[in-house]
Amino acid sequence: MSEPPPADFRSGFAALIGRPNVGKSTLLNALVGEKVSIVTPRPQTTRHRILGVLTSASAQIAFVDTPGLHTGARRALNRAMNRTASAALEDADLVVLVVEALHWTAADQLVLDRIVRSERVCVAAVNKIDQVRARPRLLPYLAELAGRHAFGAIVPVSALRGENLAALTAEIATHLPLSPPLFPAGELTDRSIAFRIAEQIREKLTLELNQEVPYGVAVEVEGMTEEEDGQLSVDAAIWVDRAGQKPIVIGARGERLKRVGRSARLALNGLLGRRVHLNLWVKVRENWADNARALRELGVE
Repeated sequence: MSEPPPADFRSGFAALIGRPNVGKSTLLNALVGEKVSIVTPRPQTTRHRILGVLTSASAQIAFVDTPGLHTGARRALNRAMNRTASAALEDADLVVLVVEALHWTAADQLVLDRIVRSERVCVAAVNKIDQVRARPRLLPYLAELAGRHAFGAIVPVSALRGENLAALTAEIATHLPLSPPLFPAGELTDRSIAFRIAEQIREKLTLELNQEVPYGVAVEVEGMTEEEDGQLSVDAAIWVDRAGQKPIVIGARGERLKRVGRSARLALNGLLGRRVHLNLWVKVRENWADNARALRELGVE
């Protein structure tokens, strides 16, 4: 902002919390207006704390996308993801509980219990209302949800179609502290270009691999070079946690890896607004998802 913000300007952090696969990342991208968090149909796609900043004339909301809180966290990776989500909850000025319209599960209750213990103000975002054919069916669900907790507000939304997002942001802003902006004008995320590139590659891998390599894949950008023609050349390693997964990721005659590279490159061209060349290698790091040191080195924790 070039001019000082008004005296009643509000600014703060709003953590998007929910069970896996309720649409937190899709909601973050829709709120910010740009893809800052990757999205796949697979639960637990989000592994990191992803920040997306929305600035208006009266408020700045720093949304924090988090991994879905889940039980049965047997691997070190899953436990790290739970810790990331819990830490975001504790650090936030406000919590946005994201739930799926007409669905309430034991996992949703687990998340709500965590929120109650945090004693944070909570706004409920009831997502995926576009999938509810008869909207009056929402009313009993919303009433039941209101009886579960003293929410600051309950707002039905569709992240996919961008429905009712202005109402959600307005409700969130009213609960934030009076404060000048925390981030410069125009800043949408605090994540580096290298991180966003790695995440785009991992998104395309997840979509391509489907069920074949569940959660044993990580991506690390090892180098970036500015070419004379303005192209950005990126060297990235795809880490798998078992030797048998390497040929699966590469595919017959390297065709799968080529598809992933092509898809990621096209997405990055659009995201970065420039030509990107990807050099991808598949490497094995045995059981990295159960190795605390490997998780730190790969930036998961």
